[in-house]
Amino acid sequence: MTASPPVERRRDAERTRAEILTVASAEFADRGYDGARVDEIAARTSTTKRMIYYYFGGKRQLYVAALESAYARIREAEQQVSVDHLSPADAIRRIAEVTFDHHEANPDFIRLVSIENIHRAEHIARLPEIVRINTPAVLLLDRILTRGRETGEFRTDVDAIDVHLMISAFCFFRVANQHTFGAIFGRDLLDPARRSHYRQMLSDMIVAHLTIT
Repeated sequence: MTASPPVERRRDAERTRAEILTVASAEFADRGYDGARVDEIAARTSTTKRMIYYYFGGKRQLYVAALESAYARIREAEQQVSVDHLSPADAIRRIAEVTFDHHEANPDFIRLVSIENIHRAEHIARLPEIVRINTPAVLLLDRILTRGRETGEFRTDVDAIDVHLMISAFCFFRVANQHTFGAIFGRDLLDPARRSHYRQMLSDMIVAHLTIT
């Protein structure tokens, strides 16, 4: 039994929208909000500028959609990780590793967030969904911290947002500052030979900060 024409049209629309978002994310990450051109995005997709405006409404809306999609992907990666069977310390390590892997594999996410910070969150602040998208990450960490406190392993004066900040800061810096860091200190933060070292260093740092000795 074949799909009805409306279903096919919906699937085509979803594919087109996803393609536009992928290309737009790369364009905004590479050129920034001001430098990106909708004409260029249209030229690199199987669509038109008019179609992009039809789907998203305009350049600002497309940029916000790209930001929303970028945040949604990292939050989705976190939520797909099963940590309930792990000890609190190992669960925290696993979340740190997922963030480390995601940031390394998605440098456009880092650049988009950096660009939005240059704009002082002007665009993302207008996105009501951004809180809903990011809240699960904090709730997941909070559940792990609660377990750790109940077993007497974790200190009580650190909250989930503190931990999220520490993990994000390390992972973000490693990708965002790789070029300046390399120029100043002569060390490639993305050197494959040191990848395991940095990944271990991150999780050790977070667990050491949380653990009661």
